[in-house]
Amino acid sequence: MARIGFIGLGNMGAPMARNLLRAGHAVRVFDVFPERIGRLVAEGAEAADSPAEAVAEAEFAITMLPSGREVRAVYGGPGGLIETAVPGTLLIDCSTIDVATAREMAALAREAGLGMIDAPVSGGVGGAEAATLTFMVGGPEEEVERARPILSAMGKAVVRAGEAGAGQAAKICNNMILGISMIAVCEAFVLAERFGLDHQALFDIAAKSSGQCWSLTSYCPVPGPVPSSPANRDYAPGFTAQMMLKDLDLAASAAEATGARVELGAHAAELYRRFVASGGASTDFSGIIRMIRGE
Repeated sequence: MARIGFIGLGNMGAPMARNLLRAGHAVRVFDVFPERIGRLVAEGAEAADSPAEAVAEAEFAITMLPSGREVRAVYGGPGGLIETAVPGTLLIDCSTIDVATAREMAALAREAGLGMIDAPVSGGVGGAEAATLTFMVGGPEEEVERARPILSAMGKAVVRAGEAGAGQAAKICNNMILGISMIAVCEAFVLAERFGLDHQALFDIAAKSSGQCWSLTSYCPVPGPVPSSPANRDYAPGFTAQMMLKDLDLAASAAEATGARVELGAHAAELYRRFVASGGASTDFSGIIRMIRGE
């Protein structure tokens, strides 16, 4: 059993913390919304009044935060984790943020004598609830291996991508593929509808042909072919359009900083920006098919 401080109990963080409790770990939790803390305390967690209190005497400190701004504040701000964590604590940031912030926080942690890895996830809310997330990890190999049993209680795969920031780089690239491919699948289904082609017929053919991809076979954007997809629940989010836009914007910023050409990634970001602005922010990202239909 490990002593773990967990900060950030939103749609992803809460089920991740819950799975650590189910694995038998001692988890002390904090969130800016007290009701979220209360729900986890009812399931066996210990409450904390601040991030610093959450990681007091912890062996591992895990964060799942909205953006790089919050990560900088929680880790590097006055009274932050880097300043207050006890020696030997391994800091694990599971947020999806920019690579530069991930590397900067890791460097500050090392100067303070702490280990830190970036470990963003893929799998959405469903993966967090089922403990089937994939962790893309950046950091020294020995720190990744130390964290592996903890991450494995929340996911099915832990993949080291390289040194500090590499996990974030992998996540940004992966989600740019996801955003682009979802739009392609949505456009194909809308075109099929105009032809009068049945959804199931297109799915059965494309799923076994060269159009096969995760956005089609695991997260189909029309009701029916994949019963577990959000399309069957009126696009209730597993991963919101707002979050997809955030990740595509991170990819665009990274491309600008590195001189990479990501023309489809940039166009996908623009389409999601329009969808979010039209009221789709809290809809699942596959719900962009509604905009593509012209609804």
